[in-house]
Amino acid sequence: MKYVLGVDLGTSGTKTVLFDQKGKGICSATVEYPMYQPQNGWAEQAPEDWANAAISTIQTVLTRSGVSKDDVVALGISGQMHGLVMLDEKGEVIRPSIIWCDQRTAKECEEITEKVGYENLIRITANPALPGFTLSKLMWVRKHEPENYARCRHILLPKDYVRYILTGDFATEVSDASGMQMLDVPNRCWSVELLKTLDIDPSLLAKVYESCEVTGHVSAQAAAKTGLSEKTLVVGGAGDNAAAAVGTGVVEDGKAFTTIGTSGVVFAHTDKLAIDPKGRVHTFCCAVPGAWHVMGVTQAAGLSLKWFRDTFCAAEKEAAAQMGVDPYELTNQEAAKSPIGANKLLYAPYLMGERTPHLDSDCRGMFFGLSAMHQRRDLLRAVMEGVSYSLNDCLNILAGMGVAPETMLACGGGGKSPLWRQMLADVMNCPVATTVNTEGPALGVAILASVGAGLYPSVQDACRKMIKVNPAQQPIAENVPKYAKVYALYQQLYTANKDLFRQLGGIGE
Repeated sequence: MKYVLGVDLGTSGTKTVLFDQKGKGICSATVEYPMYQPQNGWAEQAPEDWANAAISTIQTVLTRSGVSKDDVVALGISGQMHGLVMLDEKGEVIRPSIIWCDQRTAKECEEITEKVGYENLIRITANPALPGFTLSKLMWVRKHEPENYARCRHILLPKDYVRYILTGDFATEVSDASGMQMLDVPNRCWSVELLKTLDIDPSLLAKVYESCEVTGHVSAQAAAKTGLSEKTLVVGGAGDNAAAAVGTGVVEDGKAFTTIGTSGVVFAHTDKLAIDPKGRVHTFCCAVPGAWHVMGVTQAAGLSLKWFRDTFCAAEKEAAAQMGVDPYELTNQEAAKSPIGANKLLYAPYLMGERTPHLDSDCRGMFFGLSAMHQRRDLLRAVMEGVSYSLNDCLNILAGMGVAPETMLACGGGGKSPLWRQMLADVMNCPVATTVNTEGPALGVAILASVGAGLYPSVQDACRKMIKVNPAQQPIAENVPKYAKVYALYQQLYTANKDLFRQLGGIGE
């Protein structure tokens, strides 16, 4: 039996899973690390934390599983997208990574749009300039930290920094590179035109591969630290959402998934390039060679519930620790006691600004309709419903582009909640299913690794062999109109407060 590794580098932690060639999870390990917010709207992490977590979790799963290192033929890495990792001439980290949810670069986005032109930007990168993307972060460093920019010799994404630590190679792949806003997305290569316009040295960028292509193998130094063989191949891997698509089998037209991780995504595969001219959803190269995906993004999906849990649910966390269960099991139980609409309480999940459909870094989260009657259970349910409505915003835009999935697959931490899945089914009015294996991105990059190692001839064929789907949760007919009524009010919250968000962002400046 041959085995493959999937390393999933997330915002809250890195999880590594060892799979056999049939897609069965053999062993997993997770290491968490912090996120730093030096100022309001900023978000940074230490790349060294990612590397240490990857090495530790790989070592742990190999040790616990008892699988021979020689039978682990390949590994793939999934990563949080858009983060800027800057290395000097010695390959050492220059500054903390500015990660995906950082919102400091609004002015740089304006500069990019002005210099490149909005229509040109859409033509080349398939997306408007957004604070979350890597390009605006790089330009922010050039403007505000010129000494760091001058030292920079290599720019990598989070997962590609871990690749560098494991292999010594500077490489990336098309799905993650699409989110840097320096890739010619239609042609799947760096845009010489854009880099020249913005005076960015192309030598800073890594070589681009397809997601299932082999980019190198484990170095002797990394082999000694992880317990892997130097013969273990490393494939391109994928950005977290592209990896989740592969891990749920969304690799053909007509399939879609929703993920509720730190951020939230509604994602659809397309064999033909499709771009929203208004830039409300993202079009990126997907992990299937020659294909793309369209996705809407909610910045603070699972992050909203985690923030509420950590800030207001100390009792549930303590009780869960004593019971030996996940705290989210108890918060789900509490939320289920509140009715649809959370007793006339709404939540807008804009903790970190918002991408789809508002493209507004100034908007912020809020509870609307609070009264003295509300209990913590109502606030919990309102948070979960608000995230569901935000994801439905994404789905509605995809529907306008001709994407209307028959079944939605759910993944991510929030996708494990039956309550949340039922909310999604009722709000979206479509069946919501899960895969038997819930590893999502880790399984996705393991599938890509299996293709790179020659265990399967294509990504689609590997998915058919390695993925099984559970029965779907169907929409409850009487719930659909109830949610629709609340959703109609939710849709008005942003518009009614847009100017106030901007004014709030200007306080103290």
